Amino acid sequence: MEHKMQKVIVYVDGFNFYYGLKSKGWRKYYWLDMVKFAEKLLRPHQQLVEVCYFSAKPTDLQKSKRQDAFFQANKLNSRFTLHLGKYLTKNITCKFCHKVNHSFEEKETDVRIAAAMLVDAYQKRCDVTLLVSADSDLVPPIERIKELDPAHKIIVCFPPNRHSSNLKKWSNGVKTLADGKLYEECLLPEKVTLPDGFVLKRPDKWK
Repeated sequence: MEHKMQKVIVYVDGFNFYYGLKSKGWRKYYWLDMVKFAEKLLRPHQQLVEVCYFSAKPTDLQKSKRQDAFFQANKLNSRFTLHLGKYLTKNITCKFCHKVNHSFEEKETDVRIAAAMLVDAYQKRCDVTLLVSADSDLVPPIERIKELDPAHKIIVCFPPNRHSSNLKKWSNGVKTLADGKLYEECLLPEKVTLPDGFVLKRPDKWK
């Protein structure tokens, strides 16, 4: 029996994904071809429509440069789209010494992911929503998608060392992205040439 080809859009929670890789010490896998990686997650009767990557630019200049190289390399593929939120300063006061430490937290990412998933499902741009995240804040939009179209499939892919029982409960299936071989097969080339001739190199810290 032949399966009808299913259209799939992959939504990547960049913040969640990054920290999952970091928890494994997999720095070299930061330099990832996201479209190739997404295609590896599909079944034979599925086709990739788009990879929607959600993140924010860090305030640290060097980190921002490394991240931008990753973005520029991936944007060469028309099926990769980038959606940027922002970092906001967060002041944390030590309850023992009362010293104020400055930190940063990513804002808007989960809202942007939720909005994109809902709009794409409503417009029937895909038959399957594949979410790379373990953020349980994304359960509400999944609930709405299920109400909108019970036939719509939700697949959740948990980054390394990340899990959400609530997301698992509402999904039609889960995958755990903990196989290093999968990432190894999807690395970008060491050097990537942009249309203007500029050559991007994998950051030394990501080797």
